[in-house]
Amino acid sequence: MPVLSARGLVKAYGPQTLFQDVAITIVRGERVGLLGVNGTGKSTLLRVLAGLEIADEGTIDRRKDSTILYLSQEPELDPDKTPRQIVESGLGEWKAAINHYEELTKRLETASDDALVHEQSELAERIEGLGGWTRGHIVDDMLTKLGVQEPDRPVGSMSGGERRRVALAHVLVASPTLAILDEPTNHLDTFTIDWLEGYLMDQYKGAVLMVTHDRYVLDACCHHTYELDRGTLVHYQGGYGDYLDQKAERLAHEDRAEQNRMNFVRREKAWLSRGPKARSTKQKARIQRAEAVISADPINARGGNVDLGGLERGAAGMGKSVLDLEALDVMIGNKRLVKGLDLHLVTGERVGIVGPNGAGKTSLLRVVLGELKPSAGKAIVGTRTKIAMFDQARAQLRDDWSILDNVAEREGAERTGAGMVTFGKDSMEVRTYLEKFLFEGSKQRQKVGSLSGGERARVALAKMLKGGANLLLLDEPTNDLDIATLSALEELLESWPGCVLAVSHDRYFLDRVATSILSFEPDGRVIQYQGNYANYVSVRAPAQRPSAAPPAVAIPAAPPLPKFVESPARKPLSYSERTELDNIMSVIAAAEEKVTALEKTLLDPTIYSSKPDEAKKISANVDHTKAEIARLLTRWEDLESRRDVKK
Repeated sequence: MPVLSARGLVKAYGPQTLFQDVAITIVRGERVGLLGVNGTGKSTLLRVLAGLEIADEGTIDRRKDSTILYLSQEPELDPDKTPRQIVESGLGEWKAAINHYEELTKRLETASDDALVHEQSELAERIEGLGGWTRGHIVDDMLTKLGVQEPDRPVGSMSGGERRRVALAHVLVASPTLAILDEPTNHLDTFTIDWLEGYLMDQYKGAVLMVTHDRYVLDACCHHTYELDRGTLVHYQGGYGDYLDQKAERLAHEDRAEQNRMNFVRREKAWLSRGPKARSTKQKARIQRAEAVISADPINARGGNVDLGGLERGAAGMGKSVLDLEALDVMIGNKRLVKGLDLHLVTGERVGIVGPNGAGKTSLLRVVLGELKPSAGKAIVGTRTKIAMFDQARAQLRDDWSILDNVAEREGAERTGAGMVTFGKDSMEVRTYLEKFLFEGSKQRQKVGSLSGGERARVALAKMLKGGANLLLLDEPTNDLDIATLSALEELLESWPGCVLAVSHDRYFLDRVATSILSFEPDGRVIQYQGNYANYVSVRAPAQRPSAAPPAVAIPAAPPLPKFVESPARKPLSYSERTELDNIMSVIAAAEEKVTALEKTLLDPTIYSSKPDEAKKISANVDHTKAEIARLLTRWEDLESRRDVKK
């Protein structure tokens, strides 16, 4: 049953047409992803579908009994209200139904009325449809799971990331028929994104249309993927992996069609070149057809992609010492963020930094940059180490300067000459360099303050990479970047000859780029795990993982209504469970090898007489490891039994 159906949508700003002839249908319960290069109009399309902007042409049909809520990238919230008040407002219909039910109950205590009984029965069914009798506890539950730690503090005093989490909680609690989400994973940590992925897959009852760069969320959740490509909305069946397969087929078909067109063009050009005398005897229609085909745009005139190839040659040479953190402590006020951290970077190492929001990840980067002094220990930067920072706020950009001026790092660069950028033995003009980041011609003169979030991120990226740094500090680099740019950045970092410290919530990015993970744990502990994010998830003890579970909430008893209990269905694997299953047998094998080695040590009879305390510790270690193997095997059986369960 369609919740929303649109056809023939057109939207333009001045001479620029963002999209045309857009058609999309969203059915109840569907999960739909929307992709596209930054600046193509994805957010505008979402706003048009949500009814917040009007299309220039086309029609949109929305079911009369449906509700649609929109999560913008910069939500507007009443600054005087608290997160709890804002999220509770999403339960307006449910609260009204509960209050009305209680009113009817009181009236029936003093008078018997069949009409009231019938109305109460219908109202009870409606309450069940709105989420049940105990839905009131969901407000604190949702705020806790999304990491909103001060639910009674006015949102006007909160950061942009905190406000986005409050707005997301409001949408999820309201549970509209269609939730339209613009970058819902921005400003969420990796564990919260993992929870959100599972929630959207298993618990959310409405339909979802979302723009997100989180490729794992797209792949796990989406039944359909749309791409806004050169003003046209192209449909692909399935999630992100399916999209990649189907797009590859489409582009290959376009290549074949373009080759056929070019063969036709060559034949027609040869015929036209025979001269007016030869053409005078031919049909006029053929001449017109040939000229039309020759002048037409190429079939596969694809939208441009960011081209970062070769930029790794711009990194300065490094010395033996890159960065050494020795017994580092970091405190903000009375809060200890980092306690006794030792970290020694070697050339080519790319460290992904993860942890809850507010744990101190950005503060650690500021210590490395020299902006924040450690409370104890040392941060020693190598003499040949050159640092560049890519910060969340893109604060290194001047909004009143043009793109060209920002990257040339001086005002009026267009008049005085923008200069050159050097990468190893290669040099290019700054204007040519900016074309690699999809800023061409007059676009380079545009003020940075008028750009979209994704375009600002590309300018900041261009400015950072031209400076010859060999240690890159990336603070949430994936925020606002489209998937094509992310892929180009990941490919660049994989071949980066220097080092990278990257704070990121993007699991796909961390899986592809990171050589180790630096995890912020409770009480200021920061632990380094070798390997990418998937390996980190698989080897990290479950007890260490931060729990998104809310505190216990007293749930009032429901009125006496007939209940029907269904047998619990097996749930499909979440992202973390899939990665855990992929790696669990290697973890079991490592544990079994450990037992074998320890038992071999205990075979030496002299250990009991010469080192009795050590023998006891080894024996206890064997017992503990065997118990862990048994637990892991049980866990493997559970995960394996759900491997093929469909979402």
